[in-house]
Amino acid sequence: MKHVPVFSFGTMLMVFGVLLFSAPVAKAQQSANLEINTPAINGIRSTLHDQFLKLKPYLQNGAVGLTDDGLMAVRDASLIPLAERGQVEAIVSSDNHARLELYDTLAQANGHPEWAGQIRSTFARRWIDKAPSGWYVLENGSWKQK
Repeated sequence: MKHVPVFSFGTMLMVFGVLLFSAPVAKAQQSANLEINTPAINGIRSTLHDQFLKLKPYLQNGAVGLTDDGLMAVRDASLIPLAERGQVEAIVSSDNHARLELYDTLAQANGHPEWAGQIRSTFARRWIDKAPSGWYVLENGSWKQK
């Protein structure tokens, strides 16, 4: 007579649980379409482009830099003429608001509002990677010149 292993109910329940709860992992591996176009996204991108053109001289001279959380920050206000500081700070603030709106709107357009944080991280890496040599980047709490 052949010996057939007998599994306890607890063992079978544990195996079923592992199979049941590991299935959603494959769905979580989907990636967001960052190139999706909607009127709202196009409007935000246009706003970001306009603000970038205004901030470019300050990015180039090191007064403003990119942060590793997908935003911009005034790095050294002393490099901005006193008469322009308030305006530059307002543009940086507006730019950051538009960036956050872009991340949220992209996540919504992809049908996954919970992806906003991951989209923000992806954009932060992209913008830092594409930043020209000489620009400043805030990484792990320290400003570094590319």
